[in-house]
Amino acid sequence: MSENNVRVVTNNRKARHDYHIIDSVEAGIVLRGSEVKSIREGKVNLKDAYARFKNGELWLIGMHISPYRQATFEMQDPLRTRKLLLHKRELKRLQRYVDEKGVTLIPLKVYFKKHLVKIELGIARGKKQYDKRASIAERDQKRELERMLKRNF
Repeated sequence: MSENNVRVVTNNRKARHDYHIIDSVEAGIVLRGSEVKSIREGKVNLKDAYARFKNGELWLIGMHISPYRQATFEMQDPLRTRKLLLHKRELKRLQRYVDEKGVTLIPLKVYFKKHLVKIELGIARGKKQYDKRASIAERDQKRELERMLKRNF
């Protein structure tokens, strides 16, 4: 699929800081009309969101979608749980990952693929404090190296 058909609405930058991302998967999401309009305006927050299995289905918990201002009668709870849409085979694979200790499902980004809202879920394992410090030091080293190369050329 060409890049013109994909428009990223928001990224969860904190997820890559707090977790080691093992794998990622694309999922659809069940939304109401006013929620889609709010997402088009970029009024979505993934900061504290995560996915959890309930009765064999995958649900997204904690994603905040601000209410659409022009919505007339349809005011929803911005933090309501939303169902994620995946094939059974993918659900079983994710369930096996989540059954491991310390593994969770974190939304990494929300984007439009053609006209559909999609969520990229990351299979993640939490980082320890020393891992976070090491990744910050590594990022700073790369940044400094790029500055040095830029000065020399």
